[in-house]
Amino acid sequence: MELNAAFGEALKRIRNFQKKTQEDFSDVSSRTYMSTLERGLKSPTIEKVDAISAVLDVHPLTLLVATYLVQEQLDVSILMTQIHEELGVMGWQDRSSAE
Repeated sequence: MELNAAFGEALKRIRNFQKKTQEDFSDVSSRTYMSTLERGLKSPTIEKVDAISAVLDVHPLTLLVATYLVQEQLDVSILMTQIHEELGVMGWQDRSSAE
């Protein structure tokens, strides 16, 4: 699955789970734009991901992680372990272990 389509699927799943309509995003985006995102026809900017996530009341990374879970059909624990390990190798440690 293409990344834009996976983002659209993840967005739609989270939006439906939150029982929100495309019109609920009117402060940050038009219904038409939301529809094109959900159909995988456009890709959002990082600022738009942040704004959409705020309406969904989720962290922007939740939306992005969900996108890759849809695209790669992974278990969430596998992807989160990979992310945790990669960040650890680069020096991004848990706050509790850095103190």
